[in-house]
Amino acid sequence: MTESLWGRTCQEHLSPVVLNGTEQADLVIIGGGFSGCAAALEAARRGAKVCLLEAHEIGHGGSGRNVGLVNAGLWLSPNEIEKALGAEVGNRLSTQLAKAPAHVFSLIKDHAITCEAVRNGTLNCAHSAAGLASLEDRQAQLLKLGTLVQVLDADETARRTGSNSFHGALFDPGAGTIQPLSYVRGLARAAVESGAHIFENSPVHAVSREAGCWKVETETGQVTAPALLLATNAYHDDFNGLAANDYITCNFFQMATRPLGDRLRDTILPGNEGCWDTAMVMTSFRKDQAGRLIIGGVGDLTHPASSLHAQWAARKLATLFPDLKNEPLEMQWQGRIAMTSDHTPKILEIGPSAYSVHGYSGRGIGPGTIFGTRLAEALLTGDAAGLPVPPVKAYREPFSDLKAGFYESGATLVHMISERV
Repeated sequence: MTESLWGRTCQEHLSPVVLNGTEQADLVIIGGGFSGCAAALEAARRGAKVCLLEAHEIGHGGSGRNVGLVNAGLWLSPNEIEKALGAEVGNRLSTQLAKAPAHVFSLIKDHAITCEAVRNGTLNCAHSAAGLASLEDRQAQLLKLGTLVQVLDADETARRTGSNSFHGALFDPGAGTIQPLSYVRGLARAAVESGAHIFENSPVHAVSREAGCWKVETETGQVTAPALLLATNAYHDDFNGLAANDYITCNFFQMATRPLGDRLRDTILPGNEGCWDTAMVMTSFRKDQAGRLIIGGVGDLTHPASSLHAQWAARKLATLFPDLKNEPLEMQWQGRIAMTSDHTPKILEIGPSAYSVHGYSGRGIGPGTIFGTRLAEALLTGDAAGLPVPPVKAYREPFSDLKAGFYESGATLVHMISERV
């Protein structure tokens, strides 16, 4: 994390506390990402005693490595979500996630979270005529949910992005961007201020069920509580008593320029919208508060062919913004995404008064915050009716390693052959 841009520019901090001794709580949470910290904040706000255990630092996993786009919904369109989950559940999920940006920005305001929050909208940019047609279809679906999105033509998209590469874009004025590590640590700080106990560098060794309560043990302590939330997503460390969730691993990397000069800042994303495109192997791009241009794509930077991803990023940057052709990419980092085959999140009922959540499939900020909030409510009240999706007893992801290899090899191939200039 210290090598990422978000690690270097994070403005929210906790005083690190390691679990030592025995704690009694109403709810114990394993995992300090968007879902875990949102759940801790909601539980504390309701007056419950909550303990959260994080194996590293808050935001160590995918939450602190996120692109920082605060969007409504999932990558799937509402119709695709309905097809995957059925009409009733699909509509419930889409309706709740349509309100996700408003919820995120409300939390930021209410708890004075310092996270470079900019609510100037996001742009889903059409890389082709077919991509633009898909955005027009998505607009019609989102309008039915009350999300006031607009389809922009190529000229307006070029004006807002500073790039002539796109056929148009779908603009969501209620969305925006944040510094994701600052946001998740701000949620944790707000939870502590509301009475939550958050323990960092406290990896769980074992979980068991005794006398109607969950006992969660670390090397130096234990927490006992009647309710449990497992929110480790793609960064689960194995321990005794609970199996890891089943998901497909996908890596997403980002690279950042140095802060751009005033002329380039005024012409590249002058409105500071966050962007991603409609290509099958997606590209994201945005600016941070200091004016750095951050470009991202699917890919793992740790294998022998990973230099192809870095070469692609430099070429893509020059294609999108010719003035940045020779601009060095000074920082690079990546995060793991937990994917599911149908690209929808899963809630598992892993025992009495115990849930596990995973599978945001690359759309973590809004869904992670909403799911965490709703899960805390359900675990404290015993009423699961408000959950975005109904819990299931088990979920299997066949051939997950094979599918993960397919994502990486496909991204590597595309990055090898595309955008050569």
